[in-house]
Amino acid sequence: MQTLLDAAAAVFVASGVEAPVRDIAAKAGVGMGTIYRHFPTRADLVIAVYRHQVDACAEAGPALLATSPTPHAALGQWVGLFVDFLVTKHGLAAALQADSSGFEALHAYFLDRLLPVCTQLLEAATASGEIRSGLDAYQLMRGIGNLCIGADSDPRYDARQLVTHLVAGLRQPF
Repeated sequence: MQTLLDAAAAVFVASGVEAPVRDIAAKAGVGMGTIYRHFPTRADLVIAVYRHQVDACAEAGPALLATSPTPHAALGQWVGLFVDFLVTKHGLAAALQADSSGFEALHAYFLDRLLPVCTQLLEAATASGEIRSGLDAYQLMRGIGNLCIGADSDPRYDARQLVTHLVAGLRQPF
């Protein structure tokens, strides 16, 4: 199932959420029947890909905290993954907004999974003395999200670079 979701995500990023199912099946190395058996509608597939990507971002936080040289480094790496998620999944969210109740449930899932991870990273970086205290995870994630708006439609705009500056600016002056 993970291979199928990864393939669908890659095809969606490359060709948009309206990409032919046969392209997803070919990338995953499965028949189209397999996709329809697991995901009867395109919306089902889009939701599954979105949730899969949210889960991957959520699971990366603790792993980065455990393996990075510092909590601030872990935060920076996680924010980079979060930005990649936001920039590449913008089309998925837009495709789901037509179903407002489904979109709201998915957005709640996004917040439920990612806010605690961002909070954990911020608390670790604050406890280590690397960043200022008092930063709210929701505000940071919202600010990053706002910096990512339009990144896919303007080649001159580099959201990743701006977010890198934002994260660097969190550091506690020494």
